[in-house]
Amino acid sequence: MRIEPGRPEVLGAVPRDGGVNFAVFSAHAESVDLCLFEGTKETRLTLPGHSGPIWHGFVPGLKPGAQYGYRVSGPWAPDLGHRFNPAKLLIDPYARALSKPLRWETTMQGLAGPGRQDRRDSAAAMPKSIVCDVEKPHWERPATRWRNTIIYEAHPRGLTMQHPDVPPEMRGRYEALGHPAVVAHLTRLGVTALELMPCTAFIDDRFLIEKGLSNYWGYQPAAFMAPDPRYGTREGFRQMVHALHAAGIEVIIDVVYNHTGEGDAGGPMLSLRGFENAAYYRLAEGGRSYINDTGTGNTLDLSHPYTLRLVMDSMRAWVEELGVDGFRFDLAATLGRDAAGRFNADGPFLTAIRQDPVLARIKLIAEPWDIGPGGYQLGAFPYPFAEWNDRFRDGIRQFWRRDPAQMPELARRVSGSAEIFDHGWRGTQASVNFLTAHDGFTLHDLVYYNEKHNEANGENNRDGHNANYSEAVADPKERAARKRAMLATLLLSQGVPMLLGGDELSNGQRGNNNAYAQDNPIGWVDWSGAEGDLTDYVARLTMLRRAHPVLHQSRFLHAQVRAQDGVRDLIWRLPSGAEPSAQDWHDANARCLCVEIRGAAEGPEGEAASEAIFAIFNAGEALEAALPEGIWRLVLDSAAPDAPERQFSAATTCVAAQSVQLFTRPIIAAEDEP
Repeated sequence: MRIEPGRPEVLGAVPRDGGVNFAVFSAHAESVDLCLFEGTKETRLTLPGHSGPIWHGFVPGLKPGAQYGYRVSGPWAPDLGHRFNPAKLLIDPYARALSKPLRWETTMQGLAGPGRQDRRDSAAAMPKSIVCDVEKPHWERPATRWRNTIIYEAHPRGLTMQHPDVPPEMRGRYEALGHPAVVAHLTRLGVTALELMPCTAFIDDRFLIEKGLSNYWGYQPAAFMAPDPRYGTREGFRQMVHALHAAGIEVIIDVVYNHTGEGDAGGPMLSLRGFENAAYYRLAEGGRSYINDTGTGNTLDLSHPYTLRLVMDSMRAWVEELGVDGFRFDLAATLGRDAAGRFNADGPFLTAIRQDPVLARIKLIAEPWDIGPGGYQLGAFPYPFAEWNDRFRDGIRQFWRRDPAQMPELARRVSGSAEIFDHGWRGTQASVNFLTAHDGFTLHDLVYYNEKHNEANGENNRDGHNANYSEAVADPKERAARKRAMLATLLLSQGVPMLLGGDELSNGQRGNNNAYAQDNPIGWVDWSGAEGDLTDYVARLTMLRRAHPVLHQSRFLHAQVRAQDGVRDLIWRLPSGAEPSAQDWHDANARCLCVEIRGAAEGPEGEAASEAIFAIFNAGEALEAALPEGIWRLVLDSAAPDAPERQFSAATTCVAAQSVQLFTRPIIAAEDEP
């Protein structure tokens, strides 16, 4: 087998001209060997081309499906950040597929002891990179507008592992997510986007394997462009995307570009560490140690041009080759840090992504924090990013738990969190509102447990959040009422709602609020609905949201007078009908708040201009609430979820404990505010 110099322009393994061109980045390597595998037989070919920091070669006659890896020789100087070790077989950072799942084994370790190079060969333990065609199919994308978006977050394996209508051999795979039964369920719910937890290839961590567990969530990436083989193949992923697109459902994937599964200095050598440790990672102590703003042992350096290029190329590959419609960025504050470690909304990554013609048109969602200095950056991301709003999660949980003095917080969250996001021409869609997510209690556990129960994780219940704002509600009817009220609050609030997959089925995790290592029934969705099936109720809420544009406006509401009718766009009321005084807003015992909403004064959009809604949020005991003047239609009572809509001519309404009511009426002519 022979190798020619090849070309440096496109990184990765690219089939062309009757062979495959290989190109990798390494600024300080002394030589790079391409290792081709047929079974256990390894053939090493030294890359003959060297253009700047790019090593490259062309192998005539090689075809897609070939398995390969790299061995990189260079200085072993950990004090300077260099950790080259040709004994370690490396995954191509641009690999589109891997031959098997990645599980930690001892031969993967880079160190044999403090500062000492581990010279054991890792080839037998390492998955091989696979040469793939890099064609870009045509995608019929739903392209749902942000203000019409309803997100459903789910695990790519856990959502279908117990689905009764998915064939057992398909469960837990990408194809299962596109199975007609799953697609029909998502369509019935009315969601417009499926947000999947990490789908990129990841490693099962050493400390989990030693405890007999596995990395279920997948937040330890090893190959940014390769779908994890635990869930299937590239073609299986594409089939899933096509099926969901055909049903009008977008696909968003959770990506981890803040760190890798190589961990700290004592971790395995899988890929980036062996190619160019000093470029890919942010280092400290002259290069000896790793900055750990992520809590995982390392932090990627997106201020370096080749790290930034890898991430950008990875995102374009998922969009163009695999059809995804958006990304949720794990620990996104890390992605905004500059070379000095400061968060900068105009930093290299956040600037590059906004000017990219492929990426600027897709959905971008930030998890706006990390554990580094100044790491909490909610509201600081630039347009067009949306952000997970944990203030919504915590505030709504506390209101419905009947914590004292929560009326102001409810008002801020229901109206779109303007005090956080109304700047830089951002709209309400900047706030991704959620009650629950993969990280924390499910909705059912939120009303079933006072405290977390993470004993199964093997960390003596030390892991996971302690501030859950949950409550063990003894009465099953009251539990169900609170769940319905919280779901109504989520779907009736301004912003982009996100549901956690399984909440509509009252899925629980036995009180585990950090099921990252539970690839078993604890972490899988239970489709039986044994604790109460809320599917029809959620479907009704999403239908109401779609039917009433005033519930999902793009512009913020600031209680300003509308030119078209002289009425304010946002009016808060007490159950008596009066507007709250300053004293009322800070009443520690207040448990009910009402709101009247019209199209935003700054310019209502479409049908939102001709409709008013009146919503009542009652976390306290049953009461009577006054309605604003006019003929209203009761379209939702969470205490009577199956009751039909009806005209309501009375001046007051009876509101059950722990419930939400929603009224609508058309705006026929100019109105004078009382």
